[in-house]
Amino acid sequence: MILGFFRRAESRKRLIDGLQARIDQAARVPGLYRRLQVPDTVEGRFEAVCLHVHLAMRRLKQLPPPAEDVAQDLINAVFAQFDASLRELGVGDVGVPKRMKKLAQAFYGRAGGYDVALDAGDRTALALALGRNVLGDADGERAGPLADYVIAADATLAGASLDDLLGDGPRFPRPDDVGTALGAET
Repeated sequence: MILGFFRRAESRKRLIDGLQARIDQAARVPGLYRRLQVPDTVEGRFEAVCLHVHLAMRRLKQLPPPAEDVAQDLINAVFAQFDASLRELGVGDVGVPKRMKKLAQAFYGRAGGYDVALDAGDRTALALALGRNVLGDADGERAGPLADYVIAADATLAGASLDDLLGDGPRFPRPDDVGTALGAET
């Protein structure tokens, strides 16, 4: 599958579209909003997508080539989706580049903060970052279950190969199982 990734542009686009669709699906699981308290708003859904894209990108960056190319194609597709969404929300052609710059800064800023906490194994720092960015909870008090979800997702993705990610897609834990027996959902 990996070698076929580069053979045809249409096949490559189909693989990336499938990967992105599975990440979007994981970011829309009702348990994220019910159980883990991600706000069910435009901003909350943006945060959920960013979080799941970041986790998949984190794994892709750990894999050998051509995973880096897959990661770049994925991020390009995600930002193209953000651009289209802004336009659907009525943002004009003049305002889109400015908003896209802010979205990119938000995405990469959050990714950097989450990476630092995940790399250090620091659940408290991760809960603070998630609380501040996703839940609007400056002290991170409500973000513990979301931090547990992210830690479990990162651990689950650590065993995924590029073929796994492009085939069945990234596996994320079930948000409703956080704090109990973390099982796979998507």
